[in-house]
Amino acid sequence: MCCWIMMGTDSKPRTKDCSWFAFYLALPLLFGNQAFAQIRYSIPEEVREGTVVGNVAKDLGVEIPSLIARRFRVVSGSKEAIFEVNQDNGALYVNKHIDREELCQGGGACLMELKILVESPLEIHYVIVEITDVNDHSPSFPEREQIFEIAEHTLPGKRFQLQSARDPDAGVNSIRTYTLTSNEHFEVNVRQSDAGKIPFLVLKKSLDREQKHKHTLLVTAVDGGKPPKSGTLNVSIIVLDINDNRPMFNQEIYHISIHENIALGTSIFRLNATDLDEYTNGEVEYSLGKTLRRKVYDTFELNKLTGEIKVKGVVDYEEIDIYELDIEASDKGTPPLTGECRVIIKIIDVNDNPPEIEVTSLSNTVSEDSKPGTIISLISATDVDSGVNGKIISQISNDVPFELKPSYKENTYSVVTKGLLDREQVSHYEITIKATDCGEPALSAYKTLSIQISDVNDNSPHFDQTSLELYLVENNVPGNAIFSVSARDNDLNDNSAILYSIVRQGSQNDIMSFLNINSETGDILALKSFDFETLKTFQFQVVATDSGTPSLSSNVTVHVFILDQNDNAPVILYPVSSNGSAEGVEEIPRNVNAGHLVTKVRAYDADIGYNGWLLFSLQEVTAHSLFGLDRYTGRIRTLRSFTETDEAEHKLLILVKDNGNVSLSATATVVVKLVEPREAFAAADVKSATKDDEDNNVTFYLMITLGSVSTLFLISIIVLIAMQCSKSTDCTSKYLQETNYDGTLCHSIQYRSGDKRYMLVGPRMSIGSTIVPGSHANTLVLPDRRGTSTELQFMSFSNILE
Repeated sequence: MCCWIMMGTDSKPRTKDCSWFAFYLALPLLFGNQAFAQIRYSIPEEVREGTVVGNVAKDLGVEIPSLIARRFRVVSGSKEAIFEVNQDNGALYVNKHIDREELCQGGGACLMELKILVESPLEIHYVIVEITDVNDHSPSFPEREQIFEIAEHTLPGKRFQLQSARDPDAGVNSIRTYTLTSNEHFEVNVRQSDAGKIPFLVLKKSLDREQKHKHTLLVTAVDGGKPPKSGTLNVSIIVLDINDNRPMFNQEIYHISIHENIALGTSIFRLNATDLDEYTNGEVEYSLGKTLRRKVYDTFELNKLTGEIKVKGVVDYEEIDIYELDIEASDKGTPPLTGECRVIIKIIDVNDNPPEIEVTSLSNTVSEDSKPGTIISLISATDVDSGVNGKIISQISNDVPFELKPSYKENTYSVVTKGLLDREQVSHYEITIKATDCGEPALSAYKTLSIQISDVNDNSPHFDQTSLELYLVENNVPGNAIFSVSARDNDLNDNSAILYSIVRQGSQNDIMSFLNINSETGDILALKSFDFETLKTFQFQVVATDSGTPSLSSNVTVHVFILDQNDNAPVILYPVSSNGSAEGVEEIPRNVNAGHLVTKVRAYDADIGYNGWLLFSLQEVTAHSLFGLDRYTGRIRTLRSFTETDEAEHKLLILVKDNGNVSLSATATVVVKLVEPREAFAAADVKSATKDDEDNNVTFYLMITLGSVSTLFLISIIVLIAMQCSKSTDCTSKYLQETNYDGTLCHSIQYRSGDKRYMLVGPRMSIGSTIVPGSHANTLVLPDRRGTSTELQFMSFSNILE
């Protein structure tokens, strides 16, 4: 905005635009004799935006119909104009907020000169707008608090200049007066100067620090607005002290009493003299009078700063029964002032000799099997005092299984046991004997007897468990430790020294002969290697015996479970084995169809679980398209019908291996001969007779094994089927489904390990399918309902039965 802001008589431009100034000088030359007019308006600050100041069109004589052709513009330069002209009606209005204190600093008139440009034809008019003040500011002090320090002897009439308040408003809205809160010591006085009104604090009554050491006043500056506004100043007056008071005791004479033989250094009394002055004028020092007896100085001392009286010598009632002390209290003023008092100390006779306890005999060690009433010590108590001060009461003051028994002689006692002792619970006692006289106050003496409880062999060795389980893998190294037992004995020394031994008796005595134990450490050694196929479990007892007299013992039962290893290779029953290999000849008619059963390779494995699960495979065959081998059953079947071009004899090499981590295997050779149908019938008769002889031999060897195993197998299958039927008839919902499973549960092996029974079930799979050895996806844990003493021993029945 291009304007001149007038402050009083001094017209000082706050902003100016020099490029417009040259344009204004050239206007008369450009536009000829157009008239220039000047108008004056007045408006208060803080009015709302849009407020109309005046109608410049009307005041300049511009008619309303011609407003459409002529436009008014307030020349403002680069800044936003405070005033604008309404082009519709020619009214000058406020365009933004007006703050007089921001536009004009000072108390004079605030004038704004506006240049208004009227177009068509072009004219310039000057408009003066006066901004009048509004009481929109409160008086304020530069600081919130002012502090004065005034001595209490300052004479009335003394003046102290206060801070002057400031009010940006002008005229009657500026500061008019100062007021002070009502008090009896001060008043406010105002002096007029060129800079304004200056307030002073005037002392009208003398101060007394001992009555009030600090005065808090409130000075208020009030302006002349309607309504008036005000600001406040907190004034604090700190009264400085002079030495006008002497130290004073609250009593002239103090009476106190102390007992004789009071401990040296004991504080018996604290004097307190007060001085109403402050700082050095109120600091008090204490001292003893100069005319006291020498014994007083030797027996008592006085702290000059605190007034505390302490005992520094022996106080004996029989020597002096009363002391009189003269005390002086002086301040540090100039000159110092002094106060006096007297302290009378009365000595009280006391029972100053405690009893004494003497032990005449003592047994420091008591056996834990001592009977109640056993005497362990004799004591006596004495007191040099006489009368009731020499009367003694003795007792055991702590909780121990001992008591005092009076003797025929006064103040003589026996210390005896009053209950059973147990060294394993408490091995040491501290017996505290207390002797108290009957004086007032009573004095006591203490004596402590240290008693050790000696051990007897009254505790047997004990194991943490009554039975232990050992799982031992077969084929262990003979002579190595396989297990260790440990027992504890709460007794001491020889009574707790434990020796271990194995009980060798009963039906398993032969087995026990292969076990040995380290009698000192409890390490158990096996002198032989165990075979799971021969022995699966046994138990024995270990006895722990201490070295006491008499000795005590306890035992623990060790249950040993032998764990299977894959240490047995498959044994081929058919074809007949000879020197690790087997070979058989089968004759079949040439006109058989596909799927014809040629023969079945029979084998078994003495191991159990996966170690005894056998798999069959064709290693060599003369014609792969003619024969197929079921990998789980060992059955050899024809894959297609024979033709005239097929050879008359075929040789098949069968590999039988188990599923152990390190697989073991055996091989068999089957020779298949193709014969004409009539020859086949004749050969069948001869073969049948031969086979009967072979079967008789096989039956002879397997009769006992198959009989017992088959019975247990059938019982287990019945139990398993009953359990499954009671839960669910859908076996596929209970076990994981194999990808090649054809719906027939064809292969199962049950075995026991420890106290758990396991059943290994495998699906019948097509030729070429595999099961990863070591997988537990087909192993079931069966609940043992027969007890832990019965075992199930199974081979791979699908490989030896049929």
